[in-house]
Amino acid sequence: MFSHRLLSILLLLLVAFLLSCNQPQTGPTAEEQTNLAAMNRIYNEVVNQGKLEVFDELVSPDMVEHEELPGFEPNRKGVQQYFQMMHTAFPDLHFQVDDIFAAGDKVVARITMNGTQQGEFMGMRPAGKKIAVKGIDIVRFANGKLVEHWGVTDAMTMMQQLGAMPTEAETM
Repeated sequence: MFSHRLLSILLLLLVAFLLSCNQPQTGPTAEEQTNLAAMNRIYNEVVNQGKLEVFDELVSPDMVEHEELPGFEPNRKGVQQYFQMMHTAFPDLHFQVDDIFAAGDKVVARITMNGTQQGEFMGMRPAGKKIAVKGIDIVRFANGKLVEHWGVTDAMTMMQQLGAMPTEAETM
């Protein structure tokens, strides 16, 4: 069952893909290369290595977060607090980049979020359960800094993997 928001993002990705297919294959522009490098640093250094100080270097002070992160402000401070919470709950948090591409000032990535719950997460006591959750990030950059983020994370699968919701097989 897809939500309207997920369908909208998937449609946006399809349109971006189709538009990129009609363009001559000249390779990424200098701006796109800079944005891809910044996005890869966010994944590798901020998320995977927990270097939250790099977040300040790569994210604009007036960044706007469009993904719903319950309990967190939709800005740079809220996103930083979200990553701190995730690293506390999942000390081995790792984002695997499955696909990534740039188009103009935007970078789109399909990721898999992996980790083991070893700290409290959304009121759930640590249970040592592993997660492998798919997500899509769309990020807009300006002057080499992240200024806007839209994202979709398969939160239902995460909650099922953590035992907070029954799986489809368990409900039959």
